Amino acid sequence: MEIGICSFSFHRLLASGQQDIFQYIADCKALGCTQLDPWNAHLSDIQKGDDVIHAGRNPQDSMHLSAGDTEYIDAVRKAADEAGLPFGCIAVDGAHIYEADEAKRAENRARAYRWLDVAHRLGAKQVRIDAGGPQEMPNDVYAIIQEGYRDVIDRATPLGIEVLVENHWGPTVLPENCLKLIEEIEGLHLLLDCHNFRADRRDEGRRMCAPYAKAIHLKTFEFDAEGNEISDEKAEEALQILKDAGYNGVWGVESVPKDGDEIKGARQTIALIRRVVLG
Repeated sequence: MEIGICSFSFHRLLASGQQDIFQYIADCKALGCTQLDPWNAHLSDIQKGDDVIHAGRNPQDSMHLSAGDTEYIDAVRKAADEAGLPFGCIAVDGAHIYEADEAKRAENRARAYRWLDVAHRLGAKQVRIDAGGPQEMPNDVYAIIQEGYRDVIDRATPLGIEVLVENHWGPTVLPENCLKLIEEIEGLHLLLDCHNFRADRRDEGRRMCAPYAKAIHLKTFEFDAEGNEISDEKAEEALQILKDAGYNGVWGVESVPKDGDEIKGARQTIALIRRVVLG
């Protein structure tokens, strides 16, 4: 079984200074992961905890890595290689495709290019870039999103990187919009987050989109003493839907524990995945 932890699961540890990308690698190794799935804020050279939530949204505007970036990323790659953990999916915030303003779109595109360069240097297999835009995704917005993904995919493919869209915010909280994007944009794949559909469409969205999932984020919030997820998330049901749909990719953790114990939350989520999927 292949397991990865999206490092947003540890955003509080990152913000408090108790974890950086190197400790993330060590923690993933200790928790039994088979790959690394960092959130791009974890890959920023952060100096202050207050910068964490915004770090992924404010990378250098340059399309290319500076010498300092290269040295840092190479050190990260070396630590991962020594741990025996390849990079899987990098979840990139701040490079979404749609903005109403053309200049802002260009800035985001430069960020997307930069994170593709980072992913390539790390040997990552996938990069998640959001669609952006309003929930209803009118035709003029869709045309911009379609063109933007086409450009990013054309740049990513020669690097051996798959581009993923996640049901995350904006138009992708509606399952039909996710399906429209992945069915009509060649080479675009789905990162299925089991939680992030609009609340009244979540159960329907899981079932509609599970057959298309190329990667997943399983959200968990709270466990009982027996290891059952007891929020209204229906995490076990989400796993069963994916299992029934024939999902055979990496089982991705994105735990957000209510009690704040992020290492324990990730450990409990991995145990749940093993029990349901292998049971």
